[in-house]
Amino acid sequence: MRVVIAEDTVLLREGLAGLLEDAGHEVVGRAGDGEALLALVAEHEPELAIVDVRMPPDYDLEGTKAAVEIRRDHPSTAVLMLSQHIETRNVVELVADGGGFGYLLKDRVLDVDDFLDAARRVSQGGSALDPQVVSRLLTAQAQDHEDALAELTPREREVLGLMAEGRTNAGIARRLWLTEKTVETHVRSILMKLGLQVSEDDHRRVMAVLAYLRAQG
Repeated sequence: MRVVIAEDTVLLREGLAGLLEDAGHEVVGRAGDGEALLALVAEHEPELAIVDVRMPPDYDLEGTKAAVEIRRDHPSTAVLMLSQHIETRNVVELVADGGGFGYLLKDRVLDVDDFLDAARRVSQGGSALDPQVVSRLLTAQAQDHEDALAELTPREREVLGLMAEGRTNAGIARRLWLTEKTVETHVRSILMKLGLQVSEDDHRRVMAVLAYLRAQG
């Protein structure tokens, strides 16, 4: 996998590069701001761009804005955004644009295997959303539209959150100590209650869930 990293903190940028290279991936470019990131993506057309949400000059949403441009102009490049704090603006829209997008809090990098798995999943066209980001999205929507989610059981809400992270049925089963058949039953029940089409495609399930959230916003 060929990767470009955009992170203004040199120590973290080099740390990420080291993790990826140790895992056998090729880091073809490093950037400290959004403008340099876009130039590197245009030059190298990497499979994955790892992007800090807040970068110079304003430390607001420079990374998010760059991610939007990458998804628009370089659809073959997947984007994995990293952030120190939860920032949900434009997240649903970015996921709904198609596969190959992820958003993790920087603390997740400390779990190297989980981080590398997320990077691989996103680069292959899947999704990887941090549980805290998913929780913020679901909580916000539940506060404004309690009736829409009221029919879900507590267990179904857990499964819904893991679905929105991009987890497969097998992955959800391992996380919740359930059988895969039980998870399949929960997923079908969730999608039916939310009025969404049942699909065996894991990314389409994520898009269905987030499209639902966006429609309720």
